[in-house]
Parts: sequence; C-alpha cells; structure tokens
Amino acid sequence: MPKIGNIQLPDFPLLLAPMEDVSDPPFRRLCKLHGADLMYSEFISSEGLIRDAIKSRQKLDIFDYERPVGIQIFGGDEEAMELSAKIVDTVQPDLVDINFGCPVKKVVCKGAGAGVLKDVDLMIRLTKAVIKGTNLPVTVKTRLGWDENSINIDEVAERLQDVGVQALTIHARTRAQMYKGHSDWSHIARVKNNPRITMPIFGNGDIDSPEKALEYKNKYGIDGIMIGRAAIGYPWIFNEIKHYFNTGEHLPLPSMNDRIEAARNHLIWSMEWKGERLGIVEMRRHYTNYFKGVHGFKEYKHRLVTTDDHNALLQIFEEIKEAYAHYQMV
Repeated sequence: MPKIGNIQLPDFPLLLAPMEDVSDPPFRRLCKLHGADLMYSEFISSEGLIRDAIKSRQKLDIFDYERPVGIQIFGGDEEAMELSAKIVDTVQPDLVDINFGCPVKKVVCKGAGAGVLKDVDLMIRLTKAVIKGTNLPVTVKTRLGWDENSINIDEVAERLQDVGVQALTIHARTRAQMYKGHSDWSHIARVKNNPRITMPIFGNGDIDSPEKALEYKNKYGIDGIMIGRAAIGYPWIFNEIKHYFNTGEHLPLPSMNDRIEAARNHLIWSMEWKGERLGIVEMRRHYTNYFKGVHGFKEYKHRLVTTDDHNALLQIFEEIKEAYAHYQMV
C-alpha cells in the first residue's frame, strides 16, 4: 500500500487531479463522496499567495471531510516558493504538491509549471526551497519533458527523490503536446521499474473508463492513478473504477436523479463557499457535463445558465426531475 509521509493510502489509490477553476471545495466534496482517495487544491501561484491575492488565499480553503488533501503551488522563484510553503503550512493540509507540469503559456512564461522542464537544476532548487519551508510531505506533479526530443523524466524522478520528494505524479505527455495527442505511459512504467525509485509513482493522462484504468494498472505497474478531465461532471468515475477492479463488472450508469442531485448539490455548495452570485455564475460551465447525452435537454440547460435567482434554479431542478422521472440513461 502506498504511503506518503505518514499518510497511508489504500491499495492502488485514485487521485483527483488539481484542475484550475474546477478542483475547488464544492467539486472536491462531490468527488470524495464518490470514491476519490486523495485530492488536491487548484494550483496556487506562490507570488499570489505572498502578495496576499484574495483569489490565491481562498484556494487554501480545505475541510476535514476532504482529508487526505494536498495543496498545490507553482512558481519560478526559490524565495517565493519557500515562503508560500510556509503559508500553506499554516492551514495544515496533509501534503504540499508542486506543479511542474502545467503547460499553459502564462505559467510557463514565468519559468513555472512545465517551464522548469527545460532546467532540471532550477526544478531541484525550487523543490528544495519548498521542502525547507514546510514540515509536511512534499510531492510533485510533472510531465515527461519539454518535447519528445527532451524527455528527461528518468533523471527528474531520481533527482526529486534524492532531495526528499515523497511521491511523484507523471502526466504522460510532454509540454509541447499540451492536452492533445497520445499519452505515452511506457515512460511512467520505466520510472516505476527503476530499482532506485522507492517513492510512489502515480500515472495521469487519458484515463476515462474503468476498463482503461484496469488495463493501465496491469500494464504499467504504477502505484495509483490520477484522474482529471474524466471526473468533470462525472464524479461517479472513482467508484465505477473501484467496483470494476473488485468485481470485473460495471456499476449501473448514474440515473437522471443521480445527475440532478449531483448538479444541485454542486450548486448549493458553490453558493455556500463562494457566495450566492459567484456560486451561481461559476456553476454554469458544469451543467453541460452533468447532463451530457440527455435527450431534449437544451431548453433546460438554457434556463440553468441564464437564471440568476437561486430559488428559481432549485425550482428548475424540480421540473427536470419531474420531466425525466422515467428517463433511462444509455
């Protein structure tokens, strides 16, 4: 069973990926409810934390029912990373994770996220700074390398472990690929099979079904899987994978009622955490995912994304429930 510091994880844990503007407390709460074993905050800018940027500080909110939970930070400056690790320490998550994988240009330009894949020495210095700034276990999420001509994950894994990193999640793409093209997990398997590597190695990239999760578990020998985009609007994926691992069978698809309840809870928890107005507005991008493939849903979706009053929204959910009382998901 994988262990990160003192955190004992179940056999082959399923992790929820840190996704910007998605992995907030309301969404994490849903994923925890449906079987996620370890979750992370959205990534937080170390510069933003130090400047006391309100949005960055709000991302530090964690709740006991989420544990174990990690807070993920990124940045390209050693001093800022050490200081932000100290700030993270004060809210007492279970671990601190460093993002060396985000491919987005505005992050990479600052020499952060996947930007450090070009400079492994800097990556190690930044990691050491975080380890110095916290008493918590430090983990890392990264990619295979900058592009296919500079895949350096083998060296990166060894050096990160040598300075004290306690688990590594590898997204099986290069920065150049962004989120496109084929993810190549054979590189992750090679890291996992390196006799020098003793820390848990988690794989990430393209896991969107129980079958694929089992295939990759068996084929690549990793310690666990991190799931990102497949959980958006579909938090059931965690328990579906676990059930399939245990029985070889599929859980029934979430019913229309399950979907309505999840979307409604997501909305209510978002309003509680962000305030009513922001909770309503930021929830709008999720409805498409919750009701993907539902026949004749267009009009309801339009009302959900244009209604500003929370009582009216709850009323719409009741209408949907009634209208789809006998609807079968396929």
